[in-house]
Amino acid sequence: MNARLNPLASPASGKAVKHLVTASKAFADSELPSATRELVRLRASQINGCAGCVDMHTKEAAHAGESSVRLNLVAAWREATVFTDAERAALELAEEGTRIADAAGGVSDEVWANAAKYYDEDQLVALVWDIAFINAFNRLNVITQQPAGDYVPGQHG
Repeated sequence: MNARLNPLASPASGKAVKHLVTASKAFADSELPSATRELVRLRASQINGCAGCVDMHTKEAAHAGESSVRLNLVAAWREATVFTDAERAALELAEEGTRIADAAGGVSDEVWANAAKYYDEDQLVALVWDIAFINAFNRLNVITQQPAGDYVPGQHG
């Protein structure tokens, strides 16, 4: 597969991507567990069909010590017994936040309340932004048909 274009080749687009990356790093030091971040990023990327982000976040999570069993079960997290209640709440929020058009009201009050049982306000802010950022990256990659498979953990800093 060949990409339709290189989002970094255009000066304006390259600058926008760099700003998006920088903005996404603003929450890197939040108390939201890094494993939860990677699981959420992976699930949103699966839903959006973003092969590049699935490749990246699967490899980043594995590199950070995540088990292959958990990574392989992210797409079926509802039936899997390997996720904590907090992770399940985050995955559900990620799904509803990614599939906004599928539900007339967006993220339901029940899903939000469930996430708020496990995460404080700062963690929720980080989680919401993580969902927004990964969806932006997914859309950029899917629209431009970025190829996947060659990602190396840490490649993008």
